[in-house]
Amino acid sequence: MTHLLNIDEAVDRKFLITKNMKSQAEAGTIIHVMDAENNSDGSVTVVYRVARFNEKFHDYQDYTAKFDSLAAFCKWAQPDNFIARNYEMLTISDIQHYIKVKKRNFTSFCLPIILIAAIIIWALMFYLMGIGAASITICAVLTIGIAAGVLLLLKNQKKNEKVRLYHKISSNWGIVLK
Repeated sequence: MTHLLNIDEAVDRKFLITKNMKSQAEAGTIIHVMDAENNSDGSVTVVYRVARFNEKFHDYQDYTAKFDSLAAFCKWAQPDNFIARNYEMLTISDIQHYIKVKKRNFTSFCLPIILIAAIIIWALMFYLMGIGAASITICAVLTIGIAAGVLLLLKNQKKNEKVRLYHKISSNWGIVLK
């Protein structure tokens, strides 16, 4: 999903890197976009600084990344105010796990689990009970139940990840989240 209508909107904003790209900041890093421009061939060039410095990236060094389109930039970096505000209190592995859980959606996470469970349920029921109205009804009800359970699992995983990060951040404040 594209978050920007024009690359100029990215200038002087912070973005969370959600995808690794060769010779660029790793996923889980916050960058500050210093300059961005549309090129004549339709590509986008972005100049940025890394917000947290480590052994790969040194203080106040500007990096340049070129993308085929604005959509490619938006897949690589996305605005995330929660992480940007609390970046110094989190580790890269915490942020990468947050990105992994946040990226999950119905088609990438739920649908494969539902399909595999449905195939197993239908095959097992037809093997045990044979093909009939009762077995088809039971299979349909179980499949709907599995789908609802997987959707609840996805929702709870996203909520629990946010709570886990809030707990980690607020532990220095003396606040306990349950």
